[in-house]
Amino acid sequence: MPIFTIIGRLSDGLTLTQSMASQSDPYRKEVQEYERQAKKLLMSSAHEEQKSPLYNQNSSQPAPYVTAEAGDQFCFHYTSANGVCFLTLTEKNYPRRLAYDYLDELRNEFLSVYRNQIASASRPYEFIRFDSFIQKTKKLYTDSRTERNLEKLNSDLRDVHSIMTKNINQIITRGENLQNVTEKSSRLGFEAQSYAKQAAHANRMRLFRQYAPGVGVFILVLILLYFFVIRGR
Repeated sequence: MPIFTIIGRLSDGLTLTQSMASQSDPYRKEVQEYERQAKKLLMSSAHEEQKSPLYNQNSSQPAPYVTAEAGDQFCFHYTSANGVCFLTLTEKNYPRRLAYDYLDELRNEFLSVYRNQIASASRPYEFIRFDSFIQKTKKLYTDSRTERNLEKLNSDLRDVHSIMTKNINQIITRGENLQNVTEKSSRLGFEAQSYAKQAAHANRMRLFRQYAPGVGVFILVLILLYFFVIRGR
């Protein structure tokens, strides 16, 4: 079953909303640690997506589905559209097709309601009220053996070929490396600007030292001429 869900913005990894674990969830004790991994995964996906030549934050076409193994018991499943990542954690034996159907339902509803507000969101969990829809949808996918879910599994309506399976540690490490590269690039850019300002200041000071004595003498001559020639008449 979907254990918890995070929806985040890819441009900066901001968490827009997140499902809340209830007291009845059998894995609520493990959720906290996997939430931390999920947020790292979100940030890593944000950096990885933006480095991709196919990245387009305005595209409404879903990106390929990705399954990332998280230990022996669980898997993260996620996809993205319109610059938003939709991610859920399930047990490893939970059918992937149901996980992707679940994410599709969340994606369609979330974008239909908040599409025009995503870019302007300024604080974490700004759309936390969407959790009510997440919880309602989660209940429909809790048991993979219900008639509704078995029909989904037996149908041929879904193309499940665009799926990538990765290891979460590889994704997080790659994302952190990309983040480090971005930070180093930003730092080098800042240092270059600082160096350019320092060079311009040094050049001004050099010109000042070069021409200031001559200008000073010229002004002094003008003053002397004024007092001894013009005022002396």
